[in-house]
Amino acid sequence: MRGFPTPSPSGSETGGIRRPTRWLAALAVVALAAGTAGAGASSAKEAPDRSAKAGAASKADEETSPFTGLPAEPAPVMAVKIDNHKDARPHTELENADIVFVEKVEGGLSRLLGVFSSKFPEGIGPVRSARAYNVEQLRMFDRPVLAYSGAREGVVDLIKKSKLYGVSHDDYPDGYFRGGDNEAPHNLYSHTDKVLAQAPDASKSKDIGFRFADEAPGGGEATDERTVDYGSAQTTFNWSAEEDRWLASFDGEPAKTTGGARLGGATVVVQKVEMPPDDGGTPYEKTVGSGDATVLRDGKAYETKWERPTEESGTTFTKSDGERMAFDRGQVWVVYEEA
Repeated sequence: MRGFPTPSPSGSETGGIRRPTRWLAALAVVALAAGTAGAGASSAKEAPDRSAKAGAASKADEETSPFTGLPAEPAPVMAVKIDNHKDARPHTELENADIVFVEKVEGGLSRLLGVFSSKFPEGIGPVRSARAYNVEQLRMFDRPVLAYSGAREGVVDLIKKSKLYGVSHDDYPDGYFRGGDNEAPHNLYSHTDKVLAQAPDASKSKDIGFRFADEAPGGGEATDERTVDYGSAQTTFNWSAEEDRWLASFDGEPAKTTGGARLGGATVVVQKVEMPPDDGGTPYEKTVGSGDATVLRDGKAYETKWERPTEESGTTFTKSDGERMAFDRGQVWVVYEEA
């Protein structure tokens, strides 16, 4: 059973219903997702069995996600800005994201951005504030939904002037609730169906440059660990042959969900980008342009070049032989590292 936070009374900013254990909190919100989300709500299904992935995406008559390479029909794209402070962990429903971005913010800390399209779980979070670079970053999805808790005034203006569907807690408080075991501000979660309802014309999943294959390409260097250090936050991935994926850790501790499952991805991309400070002092991840990237899959590291010519373009990853790098099928993590 996956865990969810428990909601506090509507509009409460003070931390929500407390439970003696996260397990009890998880039990309580299963009822929330079924009872208060409304008739239009969609709940996440169990992730596909990765042992069966080899043949799952090869059927000509079956749609596959351009974000994971696994079976999924085109659906709206929702990005959720997720807190990654130590007091915000564990995360809720991040395991159901198609793509997880790890981003550097002020103070050398990290924040996450989960992109959802194959599944729309109720109660994603904890949700936190957006940054200016998210506007440029998310344009490759065309016009997705961006769920966030708020932002400084200049960033809010930038989001409102962009093509994104910005759905913030400040403007749409009914789309969010507070609960779980964390203290405010690390306890805000999405009412996903209500957030999506604010974006009726959100763009659907489409090609953003990723390529997938069942078999790993030739070459690559055997690797069992990779860490990206932001100064005050470290993100590490360890290869698990048993689970056939890279297991994530934050600041030396295993990254887990509220239900106790370990987070990790089939493919990890460490993308080197420039990070000049924006006018608010936050590192601005420049995701338009080109640079180096290391792609981790199947226990190997592949050195590639990334390229994204315009904001509207997807991002391609190309090996030294000129061939596009094929990702493994499943959840993809993209970690920005300063060039």
